[in-house]
Amino acid sequence: MSGKDGGTGPDFSSSSLPRHLARGAVGFGGLIASIALVPSLGPLALLLLPIGVLALRGCPMCWTIGLLQTLSRGRLRRSCEGGTCELSVAPRPTGRHPAARSRPAADPVSWLGAKGQSSRAGE
Repeated sequence: MSGKDGGTGPDFSSSSLPRHLARGAVGFGGLIASIALVPSLGPLALLLLPIGVLALRGCPMCWTIGLLQTLSRGRLRRSCEGGTCELSVAPRPTGRHPAARSRPAADPVSWLGAKGQSSRAGE
């Protein structure tokens, strides 16, 4: 299996952190439920075991490695030259995040109503 970044190591990461955490919830939930429901459902409960393993993409350690890969995506750079590999921190972008530019300033007086409640739409 090759990594998504062109590397040769296995890649257990997800495209986003919420997606990876959801996979973990389904996976660990399936593993725990398959054992916890054996007294009430009998061997039928063990059918949840493969669902948990598939959601975790293997074992719980594979999911944990994927969590670390998902968290470090884009923050670490690996360069290999002359038979040695080096891991370094990627340079940070110089500008602010585009979504941060569209947000109003964090001035509570400008958006709090007279009674201290938010006057923004949807809050």
